[in-house]
Amino acid sequence: MSTSQEPARRVPDSLSRVSIATETGGDSGEFDVTAPEETNGKDPKAKLGPTGRPLREIPEPPELDRHGPARVVAMCNQKGGVGKTTSTINLGAALAEYGRRVLLVDFDPQGALSVGLGIQPHELDQTVYNVIMERSVDVEGVVRKTSVDNVDLLPSNIDLSAAEVQLVAEVGREHTLLRVLRPVMDRYDYVLVDCQPSLGLLTVNALTAADGVIIPLECEFFSLRGVALLIDTIEKVRERLNPKLDITGILATMFDPRTLHSKEVMARVVEAFGDTVFDTVINRTVRFPETTVAGEPITRWAPRSAGAAAYRALAREVIAR
Repeated sequence: MSTSQEPARRVPDSLSRVSIATETGGDSGEFDVTAPEETNGKDPKAKLGPTGRPLREIPEPPELDRHGPARVVAMCNQKGGVGKTTSTINLGAALAEYGRRVLLVDFDPQGALSVGLGIQPHELDQTVYNVIMERSVDVEGVVRKTSVDNVDLLPSNIDLSAAEVQLVAEVGREHTLLRVLRPVMDRYDYVLVDCQPSLGLLTVNALTAADGVIIPLECEFFSLRGVALLIDTIEKVRERLNPKLDITGILATMFDPRTLHSKEVMARVVEAFGDTVFDTVINRTVRFPETTVAGEPITRWAPRSAGAAAYRALAREVIAR
């Protein structure tokens, strides 16, 4: 995994001034990864990716001779339905294919991450809630193995919804998740935290524990407008609680290359965030709902699909960053 220390990625103020047309095409409910076929007009050999930029050279992930300490990445967006949980599961599985040990943390009371890995949250006796609220509960006893080699899960259920209220009276409440994760950090190369769709205390905990943030951003106008508030929260956490926090990348999701609206939003995202936007773009497909029902990542459910290839490409970018 990359050990280089890069300066925190800042986001231009132009984001708050983004204005685009809202013409939309059809919503097919299907998507897959877009194949880059265009050229940039300067170098006929340089292909443009779905972001409209020439694809960057991403090196092959190096093999590791040891594991840990983990890099903590928060999957964060206060808007729901943008692909946070899907991206957490599939990025984790793809990182494992490259020899990384991964811990997935379900930090959403809805427990969608746990369900997506074939675990029924209501049947769990202990979850991340017990670990953060009961000092006698050891995180190692709550972490569960998944069906994917080298991917473990710290599960969640509706009990976690009470933690936000109960943590208010705690000393150092913003650092609770970081305290919980410390004992297992040396076992993993990546810890991916699936945040709830809000900017409350649980999300602040995730940002305080994180080294980086990946922001899944649906290619839809209202999603783009809401990111400014998230960026403001990230900046405040960096200034007051976690100076090392940076934006690992912006991940465009639910992209439909057939619609003008998706293309316009993509152009504005690249304009606002520049190189912070991953070259990898996750397009609409029926495969992802199927994987949720199956309780498996797409890299196992449909390993040769373009969606699986997209998350493998994303894993390469995350490792390189």
